[in-house]
Amino acid sequence: MTMDRRTVLGVGGAAAVGVLLAPGIHLIAAPPNETTATGANRWAMLVDINLCASECTACLDACRRENNVPLFGDPARDIHWIRKVEVQDKDRRRPPFSIPMLCNHCEHPPCVHVCPTSASFIRKDGIVLIDEHRCIGCRYCMIACPYKARSLVYFPTKFPKGGNPRVPIRAKGVVEKCTFCVHRVDDGQIPACVEACQQSSKGAMLFGDINDPQSEISQRVKTLRTETIRADLGLKPHVHYQGL
Repeated sequence: MTMDRRTVLGVGGAAAVGVLLAPGIHLIAAPPNETTATGANRWAMLVDINLCASECTACLDACRRENNVPLFGDPARDIHWIRKVEVQDKDRRRPPFSIPMLCNHCEHPPCVHVCPTSASFIRKDGIVLIDEHRCIGCRYCMIACPYKARSLVYFPTKFPKGGNPRVPIRAKGVVEKCTFCVHRVDDGQIPACVEACQQSSKGAMLFGDINDPQSEISQRVKTLRTETIRADLGLKPHVHYQGL
């Protein structure tokens, strides 16, 4: 996928998300003024674009292995929890570059606001999750997400050989997405994509508690020039980018 840098950053965008449900009908999800992340921890990710090689797929491969995410061979219906997006500067002052795109675990996620069954929800530590037992596959959340980070499971799936037993197999007809590898986070580990990036490349990805002023990610976000994608929407995403 190729995107324009101006589109990625959301220059000139609005302060609320308008979701088109049907011709002439919009559902507006305006972010509240106060944060909804009330837990002691607030997990976030930082990606240094300068260290992210376009040809590297370590984060993608690790995500699929860790979370049993299948490829069905249908580009229009394959499931992607994380994907690489090529970005081109309109002014062509810099060559095209690649960024990992995933659920941004927003503080004010429109996917949660539009879900009619409360299947999409936010944990107290800010991780946005989906309760597949409540999901009816309406795909309102997919329309609402400005990051295109959600996938509908179109096909029945089987537990893969050598798959991760800690992650249950998905059900057909429900929506799923990146969970920040919540099962690992709860055990004090970092997401699989971040671990693989740190082991297999220059360490472009960093994960940690942004509420902790002493954490590395908190220090880097405060002291370095970092940006979030579509910050103009006011959703307060917690995937930050350096060098974007």
